Amino acid sequence: MKRNLTVCALVLAFAGCSAHKPILYPNEHYRQAGEETAESDIKDCMALAKEAGASPSQGKTAQTATGTVAGGAVGSAAGAVGGAILGRPGSGAMVGAAGGATAGFLRGLFRKSPPSGAYTKYVDRCLRERGYDPMGWD
Repeated sequence: MKRNLTVCALVLAFAGCSAHKPILYPNEHYRQAGEETAESDIKDCMALAKEAGASPSQGKTAQTATGTVAGGAVGSAAGAVGGAILGRPGSGAMVGAAGGATAGFLRGLFRKSPPSGAYTKYVDRCLRERGYDPMGWD
C-alpha cells in the first residue's frame, strides 16, 4: 500500500512539472527553419530568459495556499450538509473541512504553474527577433 502511494505521488509530481512552451505561427521563417531549428531556438530563448533573471514559473506557495483554503471551505460546507442529514452538522463540517483542505492542498501542489509574465515576454521577444511569430503558450 505504501509503495502504491509513493508511485502515485511521483506520477503526479512529474505530471505537474511539465514545462510550458510558446506556440509558433508557421510563418515563412518557421517553414524555412524547420521544426527542429525552431525547437532549438525556443530552448535558446528560454535559457536566455533564465540567465536574465526571469523566472520560468510563478511561485507555487500562493497557488497551493489558495487551493487549500478553497478546498477547506467547500469541504466544510459539504460536510455540514452531510452531517446535518445524519444529525451531526458540526462533526460533518470538521471532517469535510479537513478532507477538502487536504484535497485542495494536493491539487495546488501538483498543478502545473503557468510561466511568469516577464519570462513569457522575454522569450516571445527573443523569438520575434529571430523571425518567429509566437501566438501564445501551452
